[in-house]
Amino acid sequence: MNTNLPKVMQPLGGHTLISHVIKTAKTNSKDVTVVVGHQKDLLKEHIASIDQNIQTVDQNEQLGTAHAVKTAAHLIQDNEKVLVLYGDVPLISNETIEALISSGQECTLLSMMLNDPTGYGRIITNEESLALRIIEQKDASSEERKIQEVFTGILLIDGSLLKLALDEINNQNAANEYYLTDLVEILSAKGVKINCIQADPAEVVGANNKHELHELESILRKMSAEKLLEQGITLLDSARIDVRGEVEAGKDCSVDVNVIFEGKVTLGDNVTIKSNVVLKDVSIGDNSIIDCFSHLSSATVGSNCNIGPYARLREGSEIGNNAKVGNFVETKKTKLGDGAKANHLAYLGDADIGDRTNIGAGTITCNYDGTNKHQTTIGKESFIGTNSSLVAPVEIGKGVYVGAGSVITKDVPDEALAVARGKQVIKEDWAKNKK
Repeated sequence: MNTNLPKVMQPLGGHTLISHVIKTAKTNSKDVTVVVGHQKDLLKEHIASIDQNIQTVDQNEQLGTAHAVKTAAHLIQDNEKVLVLYGDVPLISNETIEALISSGQECTLLSMMLNDPTGYGRIITNEESLALRIIEQKDASSEERKIQEVFTGILLIDGSLLKLALDEINNQNAANEYYLTDLVEILSAKGVKINCIQADPAEVVGANNKHELHELESILRKMSAEKLLEQGITLLDSARIDVRGEVEAGKDCSVDVNVIFEGKVTLGDNVTIKSNVVLKDVSIGDNSIIDCFSHLSSATVGSNCNIGPYARLREGSEIGNNAKVGNFVETKKTKLGDGAKANHLAYLGDADIGDRTNIGAGTITCNYDGTNKHQTTIGKESFIGTNSSLVAPVEIGKGVYVGAGSVITKDVPDEALAVARGKQVIKEDWAKNKK
């Protein structure tokens, strides 16, 4: 990977490879153990940031897949099912895991069918399609190499059988490593019926270099887009959208190109997301439009709103119904009331703005005094003139007019006019005399 990080900490769809696998594992089991080896301290710290309840086991020497599983064998109970996943195979679906679990066999392998199985271990089966052994390509006969069913490495097995097989697996091979694939022949020889369930090959693609990691991004992007389409979302180009979290949407939503979804995003009915928009942990109400190049993070947008283009809604922004946040307007920890408008070039931080209030271009709530943040409150149906600075803490009443270019430092009562600017002075013929 040519990186300072462990391979399984490489990014994929806004998360690390291992975080994808852990999420899948946690969905299907309350007990998850991660075997760590290379750069284990860094990896343990990362795993704890994902979920502090996950156990880790050290594999101080990397002696093969069976050796990795054996380092955690002391945690395995005889009467439980054990699911073996891989930290660099991140896209396996919950549906596939559920199919493994519901197979009902003592041991079930996850296989896949490949038109070109070159490089993979072939699964040798009997007339009942039960696995007898796995043979590596270098050891396979010309006839065996024609087999298209190969083993992915993922399996579900009874705890007692797994421990039994681990005790018998040896490292008498060219690499002097302990291979988990050997358990198939060991257990089938003891009469254990080993079933195979076939996976979509796209789900079990791994990554050993940046080219393969890039391929995973493409596969994940396609999978995510398909889920959006299944929800009924219209995508103008499914190849140019990135889902790095979870999206829930109502009916008749439309998403343009180069849109990024992060965290949890909820869309109401008939929401339009135009091009080059980033949405992270956002809820958007019915019939709202998020215009081009807008960034929304940890924000709530009501129904029938227009946001952008080039708007930035930061954490704690609450936009009421029928409101408008226009181009180059930034909000943070601000509530914009129903029908309120901030159409151009404004910064609104730590503010509570009433219904149907109009914020003029260039308006700033001066919320930071160099040490602390302070609140600005504006009543409903007020008009804040362009290029005004509201120096917090300050409270402006309802129905107030603030003259353009004002610096407001004191509270303004309801329905008043506030003007605070320097007196205009004109000196005739000044320019001519200067010359």
